[in-house]
Amino acid sequence: MRRFRKSELTRQPGATLVLMGTSVLSLRIDGELLDRLRDHAAKRGMSVQDYVVRTLIRDDFDERFQSAVEETERFYGVT
Repeated sequence: MRRFRKSELTRQPGATLVLMGTSVLSLRIDGELLDRLRDHAAKRGMSVQDYVVRTLIRDDFDERFQSAVEETERFYGVT
């Protein structure tokens, strides 16, 4: 697992950096999604891990995630 230097993480405008111990996030995803992530990461010259981390610390991630949750709930009739 690649460790980020503080200077790498603070380059994102608006991102909040809290230096604490490290944690591990493990994901199980299907092959099609992994291929899509690889393609997106490769277009930016990044590893999949770096691409996912950068996506998670984007300013608009919370809004986009909430929209996806609401759309999924509507699709499955959870609301």
